[in-house]
Amino acid sequence: MAIIIDINKAKDITKDRLRAERTPLLEAQDVAFQRALENSSDTSAIVAEKQRLRDITKQVDTATTLDELLTLNCDKPVAEVTEQPVVEPTVEGENL
Repeated sequence: MAIIIDINKAKDITKDRLRAERTPLLEAQDVAFQRALENSSDTSAIVAEKQRLRDITKQVDTATTLDELLTLNCDKPVAEVTEQPVVEPTVEGENL
């Protein structure tokens, strides 16, 4: 007897797996976003990555085979915030 795979059930399982996979990644992006705001850094890469993670489950809907579902994952490095050096204002001739 052959094994029959219910593609709709496989899609549901894949969505659940991707949601579990992306949760810690979204949390890390939230931290990176807050740090970027605190440093007045550009947040566009962080926002794009958060959107990519939110949209990852939409790719499941277009998959037509089990192999396509198995290849879907959330892998991508967390956007890093480059810290800018703090420059203290000085007045010429003033010793601090």
